[in-house]
Amino acid sequence: MKKKLVSFLKNETVLCAALLLAAISAVLVPPDAAYAGYLDLRTLSILFCLMAVMAGLQRLGIFRLIAESLLSHVRSRVFLVLILMLLCFVFSMFITNDVALITFIPLTFTVLQLLDSDTGNALCVPLVVMQTVAANLGSMLTPIGNPQNLYLYGKSGFSLLQFVQLMLPYSALSLALLLIWALRLGTRSFGDAKKQIPVLQKQQKTAFRPGMLLFYLLLFALCLLTVARVVPCKYTFAAVLLSVLFFDRRTLLQIDYALLATFAAFFLFIGNMGRIPVFRAFLAGILNGHEVLTAIASSQIISNVPASLLLSGFTDDVCGLIIGTNLGGLGTLIASMASLISYKYIAKEKTGQKGAYLGCFTAANFAFLFILCLFYFFLEGF
Repeated sequence: MKKKLVSFLKNETVLCAALLLAAISAVLVPPDAAYAGYLDLRTLSILFCLMAVMAGLQRLGIFRLIAESLLSHVRSRVFLVLILMLLCFVFSMFITNDVALITFIPLTFTVLQLLDSDTGNALCVPLVVMQTVAANLGSMLTPIGNPQNLYLYGKSGFSLLQFVQLMLPYSALSLALLLIWALRLGTRSFGDAKKQIPVLQKQQKTAFRPGMLLFYLLLFALCLLTVARVVPCKYTFAAVLLSVLFFDRRTLLQIDYALLATFAAFFLFIGNMGRIPVFRAFLAGILNGHEVLTAIASSQIISNVPASLLLSGFTDDVCGLIIGTNLGGLGTLIASMASLISYKYIAKEKTGQKGAYLGCFTAANFAFLFILCLFYFFLEGF
């Protein structure tokens, strides 16, 4: 029992912290009728639906199948690096950054095993770091790329086009920087960049089910219509829950309920603290005119999802929070919780390279963060 508790605390640190904060705030502001208005049910229901659909598609193996099909046609070693990076960057916009990393990092280890051991070992750390940065930066372009975007998009009242336009300059610069890094890494790591690589053998073990693929794609389209405020979230939630429960109930076991609980706990904490005048005035004073920098700084300590939930209750500058929490996903290992996924894979597959990974990860993340912050100040006219 003790081991299970320790394991839970270790694996769900953010959830435990959120529950503790919610409990403390409930002591300061005893439960009353106002609690019912704390929860953002739209965000929670859409997040549930998207996680269910992504879990279903991932169980079908469709993302891995697409990646393997692309890689089976790649012979240039430089293009191999480019494809592995772009898979994370592009797919994170639609399947979220954590799902992109869970899907493509294991595939990367499979691909590296096809190369000679020296090249594979030399490439492993910088390539996985690059994929992690790419997933975090690609996901910032769309409202469904990561949880904080979905939440802040709902609060902003933006159209889908307005949201994309806000983050497009940062995504475009990020892509340019990633392409330069990938080209340099591929050429430097392989020496003879034109030398062909072995053909990747497909690892897909489960039978492809086109009917289930269509089923989940239709549900995904319904989710997108809800994000775009075309279909009310209550209808989408009911449709996804009932249809998945009836046709593919095992998928419901793959949903990250801890993330949903974390959101709910932070909603309670924010709601209560917003009713304490001293705290509200203090945090509002810090945020006033400094939303982007405050969001970046707080993300380094509590990660960008909790930062977005906390700060959103004390400022009306949602644009600043969107930019700040997305850029704030760069930096420390916990700035974006998705980054921990890559680290766990490295710790499992390449135990002896954990130190090298942390060093490379930190250097790359803060370099990207510095450049993007300078770009932000340039766009704002200093």
